[in-house]
Amino acid sequence: MDRSIWAWGKVWKDTNQATCIFACVYNEEFLFSLDGKCVFPFYYRNAKFYDCVMFKAKHKWCSLNETYQGYWKYCSEEDFAKCVFPFWYRRMIYWECTEDGDAFGKYWCSLTQNYNKDKIWKYCE
Repeated sequence: MDRSIWAWGKVWKDTNQATCIFACVYNEEFLFSLDGKCVFPFYYRNAKFYDCVMFKAKHKWCSLNETYQGYWKYCSEEDFAKCVFPFWYRRMIYWECTEDGDAFGKYWCSLTQNYNKDKIWKYCE
């Protein structure tokens, strides 16, 4: 992180509505990187995340630390989690996104080679 460009900010809520700089995080200080590298998985508020998230922001973001410590950046296309092929789901090996097992019939993929063991996935675009 030495070569990253950082912006410092403090966000507060005024009497009329939220004043946001980069993200709405009330009464907290934060550091936003313009060129840092996302760390996956990362922990944020007692949960583990394997992809960019959209909490208290208009766009998806990621942590720059394994455990979120206020260092973050907005995700770019190369930051989003990539599907892993082939992957094992139930008793089959999949070489592309599948709708098998999804209650809504949406295509999804595993983010690891063994979905049965890891249970980490995302919807395909």
